[in-house]
Amino acid sequence: MKAQWKGTIIAESNETIIVEGNHYFPSESIKMDLLTRTDLTTTCPWKGKAIYYTITVGGEVNENAAWSYPDPKEAAQEIRGHIAFYGSVEVGP
Repeated sequence: MKAQWKGTIIAESNETIIVEGNHYFPSESIKMDLLTRTDLTTTCPWKGKAIYYTITVGGEVNENAAWSYPDPKEAAQEIRGHIAFYGSVEVGP
């Protein structure tokens, strides 16, 4: 699977985990230099507290287009160390 935005591959892995229709990519498969942590957080009743990242490619910014659960609840431990993407980020083979 690949996650790309503006023609740039942000993440690529054969080891994604699908949760609620979202592909969570292992952090080592992500070009972290393209992501910047933001102040946004949300809480999921069964996954826990999510943190968000803004993607920057060629000077263009996609705010809060990636998220992760750095300390997920017990039911979501499989996505620890993974990041998912949404919005205009294309995720597919």
